[in-house]
Amino acid sequence: MTGDELQVLKKDAAKKKRIASEWASQLHDLVEDKLPNGYEILPELAQSTFDACKAAVEAEKLYQQMKG
Repeated sequence: MTGDELQVLKKDAAKKKRIASEWASQLHDLVEDKLPNGYEILPELAQSTFDACKAAVEAEKLYQQMKG
């Protein structure tokens, strides 16, 4: 794998980590400011946060594997 390809994987992992952090922030805001009234959006928000975190972890694992 070339250095450029590794850089692409690293950037992808960082992007996915940022997205996961944004979802986690939204979940935190819901818990801090809107519950119990905002409970209707909790399942969707939790699933989106879960999916984003999983994608971030998988992207980081791939980057680390390819980095060696």
